[in-house]
Amino acid sequence: MELMVVIAILSLIAGIVLPRLPSTESAKLRDSARSLASAIRFIGDRAATTKTGYRLHLNITDSTTRVRQLSPSGEETAADDPFLSRRPIAEGIIIEDVTIPQSGKISEGEVIIGFGPGGLQDFMIIHLKDGKNGHFTVTAYPSSGKVKVEKGYQEAAR
Repeated sequence: MELMVVIAILSLIAGIVLPRLPSTESAKLRDSARSLASAIRFIGDRAATTKTGYRLHLNITDSTTRVRQLSPSGEETAADDPFLSRRPIAEGIIIEDVTIPQSGKISEGEVIIGFGPGGLQDFMIIHLKDGKNGHFTVTAYPSSGKVKVEKGYQEAAR
């Protein structure tokens, strides 16, 4: 009976403590890939429903993202939705490269992805990695608006 009480108390403590522990590198990588994919889908849907242009700036050098809204005159302004101002890529996760048909594979600098009234304008592949050589691939298809997240470094065909 005492053993069952001890096991119940330990289970309760584990249930409280484990969710509060910091996530592992691989979990941060997976979550970042999923978060980036959902941001891409959201921007595409928002551009299509509001008939407004957006640009997703992917800075490969410092692994940051920034979403800018296009005014009718073509100037970039801050996006008006708070969801678009959050950081989809966790600290410590690296944008390894971005592939788009017009420019090929880009491994440094900044890549600007356009979203128009039809949604995403170009096919793209984004490779993310963590500090332990884990990889996730985010692939976005402009024709369907579909965004896939796959484990590993994938070279997808259009």
